[in-house]
Amino acid sequence: MIKLDKAKTEIEKGILNQDMIILVGDCFVDYLGRATSKLTKGKRLVLIKGDGSIAIHQNRLVKPTNYMVNTRIGCELNEGALIVKAHKQKPAEKLTISFENIHDLKRYEIEATNDLRLSGSEKDLNEILMQDLSMIEPGLKAINQQQCFRKGICDIIAEDKNGNLVIIELKRRQADFAGVTQLQRYMLQVEKLKNIKTRGILLAPSIRKNALELLEELGLEFAKLDFELTPNDKQKAKIKGLESKQQTIMEHLKK
Repeated sequence: MIKLDKAKTEIEKGILNQDMIILVGDCFVDYLGRATSKLTKGKRLVLIKGDGSIAIHQNRLVKPTNYMVNTRIGCELNEGALIVKAHKQKPAEKLTISFENIHDLKRYEIEATNDLRLSGSEKDLNEILMQDLSMIEPGLKAINQQQCFRKGICDIIAEDKNGNLVIIELKRRQADFAGVTQLQRYMLQVEKLKNIKTRGILLAPSIRKNALELLEELGLEFAKLDFELTPNDKQKAKIKGLESKQQTIMEHLKK
């Protein structure tokens, strides 16, 4: 068991250094945002990353029970408990984790790299991405692929954690101005057909400056992912760390 004041000091150092912090302890969890949720007391693993993301895991699937990204994280001692808080303003969200006990705490200095590589044909890449879209955004679930429209074919249609439809356009090379307008066209068609809020994500290794400016102006999003494509379909696509089915946390950590 780790003393709470010592744990507080270590967490604060880790946040300041942008380390990866792994906490295991008995805690309560409260989330307030577009929805609200509560977790009663239980032993859980909390992962804090240097990019301002925080995730709470139970001994179930790899996907977290609660998570937030692009947050400001801090901690305090209050009435015999260690309180870890994460919040952001747009959209307004707040996650509060109240630890009664800390069983283990580790922090690691891990360099941030973009070393993920995909290989295979474009068809293979679409198939792999359809299995698990969490590498793009936590909570993103695939609905359909290769959806035909009047003026083209949309690569992937998905749903985010808030129930919004998400149109994903995949580009093997640097995304350009035309790719942005193509994504917007598909997104507007789906939004009109389904009468539901729809987002658009352009997925590519990089994007041209003028295309990024238009993307932001239109309220669309860009996700960076590097692709290595083979000249034929003989080599199947592979994604480092991606499993075709979910595993338990313990199964994942034993690898």
